[in-house]
Formats: sequence, structure tokens, C-alpha cells
Amino acid sequence: MNFRIGHGYDIHRIVAGRPLVLGGVKFDTDFGLEGHSDADCVTHAICDALLGAAGLPDIGHFFPNTDPAYRNIDSQILLARVCGELSKLRFAVGNIDATVIAEKPRIYPRLAEMKAALAKSTRLPVGNIGLKATTNEGIGDLGRGLAIAAHAVVLIAKA
Repeated sequence: MNFRIGHGYDIHRIVAGRPLVLGGVKFDTDFGLEGHSDADCVTHAICDALLGAAGLPDIGHFFPNTDPAYRNIDSQILLARVCGELSKLRFAVGNIDATVIAEKPRIYPRLAEMKAALAKSTRLPVGNIGLKATTNEGIGDLGRGLAIAAHAVVLIAKA
């Protein structure tokens, strides 16, 4: 088997008046993330990790923020399409591990829902998705609650 590892990172600024979606789950907040799509930084980091592992261009290449077709699009649709691109190249996703970095809201109580949404979009068993939440301990823009970020690592294989 030809194993490959990919890493992805994404960050979006917090803004008022938008829904907050992380890992495919909508949070009940009075703020959201700024972006062309739904700005789900967890899912975007996973998309970039998958694309990178396959040696493909990043998420912006496949879903440019200049294309009105992707305005406010559900990032789970993008993730499913990324998985489709990998399938075309005969890559199978082994597992995903991601970390969301946010001062607010509390992420931990929603991790199981997020894992379920990501599993559905990738067609992976929930047990093949690792998801953690942490804060930035008050340091920098993330620590001041001005943005939310995510890192993701994936393993893919080609038969």
C-alpha cells in the first residue's frame, strides 16, 4: 500500500451576524466566522489535509471564493466532493485527526455531533475520526477570541 499523510490548517475571524458552524455542526451563538462559504474552519482544515496528502492543490483551487456557486455553501458538501476527488485517484481515507482552537464557545459538549457529521461526509466510521478542542490560553488573536482555527492530519492509502 502507498500511504500518505496530509496536514491542513485554517483560521477564520469571528464576526457578528453569521451562524457558527464547526465540523458540520451549527452552534447556538450570536457570532459566526467570516468567509465565503459557511466558514467551517474545521472542515476546511480537513479538506486541505486530504488534498495535500493526495498531492492536489488546496481547497481554494477547487472551490474559489470568487465563485458565487460557493457563497454560504455547506462545507460538508465541499468535504464530500474532496473525498470524491481522492476516490477518482483511487485513494482511500484511513483516518482523520483534527484539533479546533477556540476560546468560545465550549466545543467539547458537541464533539460527538461533529464527529458524526464528518463521518457522514467522508463515509468513514466515526471511530476513524479523532477530534479535540483546546483554547489558545488567552494568547494572540485566537486567545482574545477574535478568531477560531483548526489543524487536521489525515492518512490516505492508494492500493
